[in-house]
Amino acid sequence: MQITTAGKQLALTEAMEQYVEKKLSNLEKFFDGIQKAVVTLGMETHHHQKGEIFYAECKMDVPGADLFGKKTGKDIYSAIDFLRDELEAELKKYKQKLRGNEKKSKTIARGNKEYQPEE
Repeated sequence: MQITTAGKQLALTEAMEQYVEKKLSNLEKFFDGIQKAVVTLGMETHHHQKGEIFYAECKMDVPGADLFGKKTGKDIYSAIDFLRDELEAELKKYKQKLRGNEKKSKTIARGNKEYQPEE
């Protein structure tokens, strides 16, 4: 999986990039067809009374779909952690959707079989 990291209104450090790489590379164990992920880290400015609110968003390309997630947090690392959890759920849901059609066709095929009760 190719991971691209960008920063908006935030100076990106090497530690942030490595943290994103570490967290998102673990997602391949849930779905191994991930082609690339574009991660944007930034700081929202319209929350003046709450202090600095950081966000992390990711657009992930998988065969047949694009998955997107965005999460906020008090610091950038917690936002990345929340984003990873959301992307994990999205991947599991997408994988289930792919398997669902296969499973549905099997149950329909089983239902069409004529079972003769033994007398």
